[in-house]
Amino acid sequence: MAAERLVVIGGDAAGMSAASQARRLKGPEELEIVAFERSGFTSFSACGIPYWVGGEVPERDDLIARTPEEHRERDIDLRMRTEVTEIDVAGQRVRARDLESGAEAWTPYDKLVVATGARPIRPRLPGIDAAGVHGVQTLDDGQALIGTLERTEGRHAVIVGAGYIGVEMAEALLHRGYEVTVLTRGEQPMTTLDPDMGALVHEAMDTMGITTVTGAEVTKILTGEEGRVRAVATDEAEYPADVVVLGIGVEPATTLARAAGLPLGEYGGILTDLSMRVRGHENIWAGGDCVEVLDLVSGRERHIALGTHANKHGQIIGSNIGGGYGTFPGVVGTAVSKVCDLEIARTGLREKEARAAGLQFVTATIQSTNSAGYYPGAALMTVKMLAERRTGRLLGVQIVGHEGSAKRVDIAAVALTAGMTVEQMTALDLGYAPPFSPVWDPILVAARKATTAVRST
Repeated sequence: MAAERLVVIGGDAAGMSAASQARRLKGPEELEIVAFERSGFTSFSACGIPYWVGGEVPERDDLIARTPEEHRERDIDLRMRTEVTEIDVAGQRVRARDLESGAEAWTPYDKLVVATGARPIRPRLPGIDAAGVHGVQTLDDGQALIGTLERTEGRHAVIVGAGYIGVEMAEALLHRGYEVTVLTRGEQPMTTLDPDMGALVHEAMDTMGITTVTGAEVTKILTGEEGRVRAVATDEAEYPADVVVLGIGVEPATTLARAAGLPLGEYGGILTDLSMRVRGHENIWAGGDCVEVLDLVSGRERHIALGTHANKHGQIIGSNIGGGYGTFPGVVGTAVSKVCDLEIARTGLREKEARAAGLQFVTATIQSTNSAGYYPGAALMTVKMLAERRTGRLLGVQIVGHEGSAKRVDIAAVALTAGMTVEQMTALDLGYAPPFSPVWDPILVAARKATTAVRST
């Protein structure tokens, strides 16, 4: 009996985790695995690129978890620099083009995994494709940006967008000695936070020497005589730029899926069931940054591009294809970041998202310290908590502070997943010692204040 063939589109976290897990469960005599990756790298940490650009991570290869050769040693037919251009669902085959030779060929499949990831949002602006303008999503992107930085004599950098990538790249270029300007059309940087918490990030960035311009709608990229970027223009001003980094965010890379007729959600991501099988397609799975997932707090589908989710998706897909069993129930929207010594975290819903879900809520914001106030080095942190009106169910937490602040959000992530109320949270038995926390941990202080707010409604 001939082996079944699994075809994987995408050689990063979700795709290669799926291939590797399926291989652990089934040998090559039962399951042939063919994987296509259009870049020159597999299984790399896109989240680490800002720290490589900034110099904290010394070498590109430090970001690679597993090389193509290592995957091939596990009997995975991995074809690099090969782009899948079409999925023929009815014929159960994919067409791929070798980017070096231009040769194209069809490859049949019995089972298919779509793990095409996400792509940086590039607004359609005059000059957006000029030399010196960079998106940052792959190792190739990071290498191209570093090359530009090494060749550029000027020291003005403009970051367009102030989300996670935007603020992390601002830090990276600051470390490289650039004068950094961040342009965001939002009310405050970090639109993944409520504006009042984003204002704390804005204030801190100002003290770091990063110029942050809010309410700034970029209209064009201005170029010099040689076609290189020289400035970024908004409706109100021009900002000199020797290099521009796009940090607006990402969108699901689902052009292939759309053309193949696979179901897409509100944000353009592929829709799957709990097993990560594409809805309505018995032999197709999808995972990683190209899919939408269930938000366990709001009950809605949403697109969240994070390597943590992608690796879990891959494990679940590989298990199900390999004869095991796994499901991905959803997310609560946890994310952490930093800009220089400022830590930023959030989980659950912002006020805007809670309203959109039809929820009524109360908020509580407290200031505390990351360790006992008398302990050397104690620094301020701010915690904001949202709780559902009347029931007191925790809806979301945001944290802005210094060392030891951000990872406290994991306490809230567990509480959200468990469906706890803020009153239940006040009884949590959290670790305490003066170097790590005040006697009342900031999360517990916020929960106590939120409980009082719930009782008063």
